[in-house]
Amino acid sequence: MCRNIKTLFNFDPPATEDEIQAAALQFVRKLSGFQSPSKANEAAFNLAVQEVSAVAQKLLESLVTNADPRNRETEIERARARNAKRFGTGDK
Repeated sequence: MCRNIKTLFNFDPPATEDEIQAAALQFVRKLSGFQSPSKANEAAFNLAVQEVSAVAQKLLESLVTNADPRNRETEIERARARNAKRFGTGDK
């Protein structure tokens, strides 16, 4: 599950609220072990996602770096190259 959490710091443009929310959801899923919670746990699960998202947003706003912001398109291409090397292209 957590492999889907992406690095969100130091990108141009900055991480969106949706990206932060998605990372928070993956984190809470991993901690709880629930892909989707039961009705009895739904309120606690959703509250945890909201709180983790808020803390993550605060963290990203607080971090500083001297490095140039990373380009999303370049990072996507690098990830594709890594995946092709790791898993192959599927062409045989």
